[in-house]
Amino acid sequence: MITNRRSDIFDWLKQGRLKPERLAAALQLAEVTPTRADWQRFFDRLMLWLGVIFCACAVIFFLAYNWQDMGRFAKFGLVELLIAICLFFCWRLDLNSVAGQASLLGASLLIGALLALVGQTYQTGADTYELFLVWAIAITPWTFLSRNSAQWLFLIFLGNLAAILYFYLFNAWFLRYSSPNDVFWLTFIINTVALILWEFAAFRGVSWLQDRWPTRLLAVASGSLITTLAVFEIFDHTNSLALILYACWMISAYVVYRRKLRDMFVLAGGVLSLIVVISMCLAEWLLYSGDAGGFLLIGLVVIGLSAAGGWWLKSVANEVNI
Repeated sequence: MITNRRSDIFDWLKQGRLKPERLAAALQLAEVTPTRADWQRFFDRLMLWLGVIFCACAVIFFLAYNWQDMGRFAKFGLVELLIAICLFFCWRLDLNSVAGQASLLGASLLIGALLALVGQTYQTGADTYELFLVWAIAITPWTFLSRNSAQWLFLIFLGNLAAILYFYLFNAWFLRYSSPNDVFWLTFIINTVALILWEFAAFRGVSWLQDRWPTRLLAVASGSLITTLAVFEIFDHTNSLALILYACWMISAYVVYRRKLRDMFVLAGGVLSLIVVISMCLAEWLLYSGDAGGFLLIGLVVIGLSAAGGWWLKSVANEVNI
């Protein structure tokens, strides 16, 4: 495996069996660093995914610009024809291929355009959140069939949008009036549950969930939201549950991503989150009295915490040879 080869090379470097100036050549010979073919494959796939997304957006803008000049049958026919073309390519190119999965994502994006077209044409009076909710429900079967991380992330994104819009429309949280901070609780729960289920499925050996970038995005969303809630609690003093859950989240992230999975990206995000929370605690404590000297102390603390966090992350990286 690539990780084992990388570990062996760094072990040789520590033991003095490999000169530091030969490290880059050794990594290249061991096929650890990406080659020109790897970079070409990466850009090919990046352009494919971006092309599909931009084409779907172009259809929406085309309909909006030509709304008065096109009849309803032309509008519906155009969108439905493009959905059929995407599904045809998905079938012909094989759903397990990258091109087939991109075609399915294109069809999923166009489903949203079709639903928006129905709402605008017939003025159904549906609320905005219903568009995203029905959109998510409509593409859920395709998402289960896709075995594609990007498709699943898109479904989670639609779920977040539907929940946020529902919250702001009805301003209700479990059948009671809520505070503005509760929308952060709602999205935190959604993204944290998605992260836990994703990591559990990947740990159980689901092959197409082994990519780390989707879980890192979910970890960023979950960590950012609980950090925001903790900061609100520091200044508002209304709900100590936020600080308790923040501490639980940080401990859980340390145990999972330091001891089990060893993900440096998430650990670095945790260090940043801790620096933010500690800085906000100092700000609430020192600046409440209006003492300008508190800014200097906070700045020194941020510098010290950043240096300590960088040193710790470097030691962890050296330990796991990442």
